[in-house]
Amino acid sequence: MRSSNPVFSRRGFSRDNGHAGFNATPQAGAPATGNPYAQGTAANPYATNPYAQTDIQGAPQAPARPDVMTIDDVVTRTAMTLGTVIVAATAAWWLLPVDQANVGTAIGVAVVAAIIGFVLSLVNSFKRRPSPPLILTYAAFEGVFLGVISNIVSVYWAPGAAMQAVLGTMAVFAGVLIAYRTGLIRVTRRFYGFVMAAAIGFSLLMMVNLLFAVFGGGDGLGFRSGALGIIFGIVAIVIGACILALNFKQVEDGIAYGAPREESWLAAFGLTVTLVWIYIEMLRLVAILSGDD
Repeated sequence: MRSSNPVFSRRGFSRDNGHAGFNATPQAGAPATGNPYAQGTAANPYATNPYAQTDIQGAPQAPARPDVMTIDDVVTRTAMTLGTVIVAATAAWWLLPVDQANVGTAIGVAVVAAIIGFVLSLVNSFKRRPSPPLILTYAAFEGVFLGVISNIVSVYWAPGAAMQAVLGTMAVFAGVLIAYRTGLIRVTRRFYGFVMAAAIGFSLLMMVNLLFAVFGGGDGLGFRSGALGIIFGIVAIVIGACILALNFKQVEDGIAYGAPREESWLAAFGLTVTLVWIYIEMLRLVAILSGDD
């Protein structure tokens, strides 16, 4: 599980040779790398864009052209990526039994899939150009991991947990989208910094907890079970929801900057990573609450 969406650790938007798009290297007139939320006319390329339009939050929007990213592109690529996750998860659920005789094998496959998925997420985050095959491969391995752990949780801890986690994830997505579109959530530089600091801090704390669990046994420092587990689960979901708002801002900026169409794959990747995070935390929270009943 990622502690933060890796897309936001390095990617920003910049203009290159008159063509706007994602770029890892800051340029004059473009937001800083990894922080596409710079404010003000001096750093705002929209101010000199005679073709810019305005959306409901007042952010300029570039007109649709055949070679640039549109919201339809993002929706289509995201559907493909999430669809791959769902198909792989369903296959793993049915093809990898988690009964007492086979649960060890299933866990081994899940661990391998999780490691490969994590490596691919890093590769996709640091590639200069989005690679659809690598993004879909990441989605497939992530789906295998989610399918196995969802089945294990449903069989041994909380029957129906997977469906509850799916519904919870959908509710968070819809809630954040509505709040963002209506202006209740505004992604500013301060918001961006707060969310990234919270995500990094949470990640480091969970890494320490994992080390204590590995070398000391049990649940480490106890951050992922009992009352503390519930609190940290809620915190993790809130952080995931905030990162989801950053995803929406990324998509909005990509369209406004006239990012190349291929960058819609990057947006789809970022959304998928965030939704996987929220789903895992939802699943963990459901399991803890069911165990406390």
